[in-house]
Amino acid sequence: MPTQFDHGFLVGLLVGEGHFGGDGRQAQVTLRMHVRHEAIFRWLEQTFPGGRLYGPYHHGGRDYLQWMARGTFLRDELVPLLDRWLSPDLDRHSFDRFQLMKARYPQAAGDPAVPGEPAVRADSPADSPAVSPATPAPAPDTFADLFTQLREAWPS
Repeated sequence: MPTQFDHGFLVGLLVGEGHFGGDGRQAQVTLRMHVRHEAIFRWLEQTFPGGRLYGPYHHGGRDYLQWMARGTFLRDELVPLLDRWLSPDLDRHSFDRFQLMKARYPQAAGDPAVPGEPAVRADSPADSPAVSPATPAPAPDTFADLFTQLREAWPS
């Protein structure tokens, strides 16, 4: 089960290198980076197995891997995580792209108005960050709180 650190690292990767969009039929979040970052992609595969890794690709002098989140994994796990942690204060551009993706593909957000798609309730466990059993501290409200907790717990 992913830890708060895992969630924070994923959000950081997506803010820095991710793309929020779709293929015209369904929403997708894509992370594309050079093959030298393969260890990160292997970590993503293990930590967030609902996403899918593609590549390596060799195109136009570029060598890259691509991780994608779609379907139920995107709707039930990644969207609630991003709804909780991604804010305009953290990164306005990524936040706006994420909001646009959800507006264009309401099924990705579990919009109850979309036939056949379950609604994601605000009080559902999927909306709450995972807390490692070894972490006695309460869930932080912001990334600043999370970083404070990590600094306090990190061995010197």
